Order: sequence, then C-alpha cells, then structure tokens
Amino acid sequence: MSSETAKAPLLQVENLNAWYAESQALHGMNFEVPEGELVTLIGRNGAGKSTTLRSIMGIVRKRKGSIRFRGAELIGRQTYEIARQGIAYCPEERAIFASLSVRENLGLPPVLSAGGSSDEELLEQFPNLRARQNSMGTMLSGGEQQMLAIARILRTGSRFLLLDEPSEGLAPVVVKEIGQQILRLKQRGYTILLVEQNLKFAQMVADRHVVVEHGQVVDVLAADQLQANMARVKTYLGV
Repeated sequence: MSSETAKAPLLQVENLNAWYAESQALHGMNFEVPEGELVTLIGRNGAGKSTTLRSIMGIVRKRKGSIRFRGAELIGRQTYEIARQGIAYCPEERAIFASLSVRENLGLPPVLSAGGSSDEELLEQFPNLRARQNSMGTMLSGGEQQMLAIARILRTGSRFLLLDEPSEGLAPVVVKEIGQQILRLKQRGYTILLVEQNLKFAQMVADRHVVVEHGQVVDVLAADQLQANMARVKTYLGV
C-alpha cells in the first residue's frame, strides 16, 4: 500500500517493553495499525508476537512504553477497561468451554458496544457452526473451534480484533476457509492485528507485515513488498 493511500493509525505502539516476572520478552516494540487494515506480526516462535497481543490487552501486566488506541493511552488500564474501548482478543488456545454447546459458548461474551453481531447473525456467517450449534465444545474439530472463537468475539461489538495464530494446527482446506472469513471481516470494516507463523496464510490476508525478532520490530513491509524481500524475511522466520 502506497503512502498516498495510507490511513490514520488506530493503534500506535511505541517503545513497548514487557516482562514475565524478571524475564524481558519485548525490547522496545514500535509499529502502527492503520484503521481498516489487516496487519500481521510475523516471526519465529518465541519472537514476542503473542506477548505483544497480550500486552495490548493488559494481560501482561509488567510493561512500559506507550500503547495508544484512538489516541488514548492503554498502559496502566485493566483488561476489562481495554476491552470496553473496542478491542477484542482471540487467544491462540481458543478458550472454548468444553462442557458448553456452540450456542452457549456464543452467548457468553457481553455486548460492550453497539454493532455487535447477534447469535443468529453469527450462525449465518459461520454455517459450520449452525450445523453444530447444539454440540459440546469437546465434539468440535480444530477448525470449528477456531471459527467459534472468532465468532464469539464478534458478539461484543468491538471493531478492532487481535487474532493469535488462527491457522495453527489446521488442515490446509480449513486454513483457507478461516482466511476467507477473516478477509470478509476486513471487507466489513474491521481492523485486525494478526499473529501468524504461516507465511502463506499471512500473505493471503494482510495489507502489511510487521516482522518481529527477539521482541523487536526488525522490518515493516507492505503486502506488495513482501515477495521482493522474501529472502530476508525467511531469515527472520528461520525458514
């Protein structure tokens, strides 16, 4: 995407440092997410990608620097306060309640702002879930669990989505379907920050890529720049 068409940043991360106890995981992260775009954080395992999402949500409590959403500082705010600003988080582990049905899982998140999808709208958007709406979480495939995890956060009304490794462990045909669902969300005006290890998947959906290594941003590439810089990117990914 050219600078002429660049959009105003919805999220601005500046000099973000984060720790788990005494172990520092992020070392001065700097990047922006323009409104209406899908930005990926790519890098090898342990690079700090998931920690970045958890830091934005306030789940990682020990953090310094600046995280601004619509100009408002998030550092120092509780996770529930951050969620009420319009940010929704879909964790890597999906966090599906095994003893609840699909419909019961869908109904758990509170509606935090106007514009959230109803249960019926979510079942329409994810037809696989409609067919399994009375099935317990333990009965769902990995792909169905991922669809449910994404559908569930759409109920809140949040328009900025943090998605952590949605393609992990899924068959290629399911990865493609998840990618199509994510693209539909972008077309509907959602802004998405996506952590992804699968470079092919990231290429399919992203407007730009933020490359992370050792808890730092080492490169930022627009979608149309990735192929020309693939050799360098693959060194960061360990491919």
